[in-house]
Amino acid sequence: MSTRSLLWCGVLAGPVFLGSWLVQALTRDGYDPARHPISLLSLGDLGWVQIATFVASGALLLACAAGLRRVLRPGRAGTWGPVLVAVNGIGLILAGVFVTDAGAGFPPGAPEGAPERISWHGALHEVGFAATAASWLAVCFVLRRRFVAEGRRRWAVACLLAPLAYLIVAAWPHLDSLSLRLVAGSAISFGFLAAVALQRAAALSAESGTAQSDTSGTALSAQSGGHRPTSQAGR
Repeated sequence: MSTRSLLWCGVLAGPVFLGSWLVQALTRDGYDPARHPISLLSLGDLGWVQIATFVASGALLLACAAGLRRVLRPGRAGTWGPVLVAVNGIGLILAGVFVTDAGAGFPPGAPEGAPERISWHGALHEVGFAATAASWLAVCFVLRRRFVAEGRRRWAVACLLAPLAYLIVAAWPHLDSLSLRLVAGSAISFGFLAAVALQRAAALSAESGTAQSDTSGTALSAQSGGHRPTSQAGR
């Protein structure tokens, strides 16, 4: 798989995740996006849709991590940047494989409020979610070091603003909006990774174009140089 294709997997992860949530939020019976977290969509007869969404989005981020490894190495963030993006993807896969516990009245018939106890798979789901959040916050600061070294000031600032916005959304005190804020946080995290993947893909294209121009120029110079001795000999 080409490096550019791997990077584009990171661009697609967000639309896959958020697009699936939107369709399910509008069609799943009993689901209220204002009060039901995304994870609850993994439950019920159609829970497989959200499970597949978690796994597919995580797999796309794993592919993106492989692409980032190719374009960032050697150099700053060349090791930890891709590793943290991979952890982000693995966390999503864990969150999909190990479903959360029913609560808040969803799926229909489930008790209202938080579950009385957390099951083993519910605990592993939370571990996956925590790994995803922590690795994303960490990768922002790791990538910032790379952008600073490259002199990309705007990108370096974005690496600070994105986690700041994420933390503000997550820490907002009103519990009634928690579910929608989790969606907003997901949009911020996926959007940031997509932007980085696009930036690196564009840089890769620019480098390829420059390399081709240099190769063509060298070939033309070689051809011109190769004709000179023949011309002089003819004289």
